[in-house]
This record gives sequence, C-alpha cells and structure tokens, in this order.
Amino acid sequence: MTPADLVIRDAEAADLPAVRALLVETWHATYDGIYGWQRVAEITNAWHSLENLGAQLGRENGAFLVALVGSEIVATASARTERDRAALLTRLYVLPAWQGVGIGRTLLQVTLACFPEAPVARLEVESQNEPAITFYERMGFFLQRQARFDGRDDTPNTLLMAKRLFAA
Repeated sequence: MTPADLVIRDAEAADLPAVRALLVETWHATYDGIYGWQRVAEITNAWHSLENLGAQLGRENGAFLVALVGSEIVATASARTERDRAALLTRLYVLPAWQGVGIGRTLLQVTLACFPEAPVARLEVESQNEPAITFYERMGFFLQRQARFDGRDDTPNTLLMAKRLFAA
C-alpha cells in the first residue's frame, strides 16, 4: 500500500544532493554484488554527479521526478521521448527502506503519464537484477532483447524491455 502522504513532483535544483545520495545508496544496494563496490562507486560518481543531474532538470522532452514521504525524498524517476515518440525510462530508484510499499509502481505510473503521446515505453535493466525484472514484468513490461550495457564488454548483458501504452 502506497503511503498516504506520498507526493510526486518535478525535481528541483535544491533536491539534487538528496537525489544523488538516494542514487548512490540504491546503486550500492542493487549493484555491489554484480559489479563490485569500486565499479559502482565509479558509475555513481560519473553518472550521478550534481552537474549531470542538474543538466537533466527542465528538459523539454523529458521528465525528472522525485517522490517524497513527508519531507524525505524516497524515490526518483526520469524518462525522455525518443525519436519514434516512445517514452524511454532512464531511471527509477526507490530507497531500499521504502521498497515494496507501492512507491515504485505509483512513480512509474506518474512518470509514464508525462508522455501521453507515447505509443510504447522502453527501459533497460541489468540482466542480473532479478527484483527489478520481476517488478517491471508485474508492471506489464516484456522482454524485447538482450544488449551490452553501454557497449562495454566487461559488463553483463542487460535486458531491453517494453510496454505498449496505447494502440497506435
């Protein structure tokens, strides 16, 4: 059951330190066992720097959302429109302490609703991240194909998943 006081809104510049801390915590909890602590630290330092997160604020063809319970940012999601009008979910993370209570489901629904013209939603998920794969399958996503993450040969396969949003 989603917390009654859950608020989902656009991310703001003042949120970025909390979003970064959330991403670092969830990435370590999710990926240390797959990539190792050091590689996860490298990724989070590069991808989730305040500068990179700040560049994602206010994008015309995208959404960058935060979910709050009270004043605490407990989850974040981002997505953007692709050339074929598909919504590409680029991030959906919920703090480990808040997982399993419906926040991820609600945040995913709100994020996808930001793209009313999108015929399909797509995402990429680490092939060894079984909890995330199970979550996305429950949300109606299906496997399209496997791919290499960022084209790197030293990382495991990722799964490309999709969900039809409306009949074109």
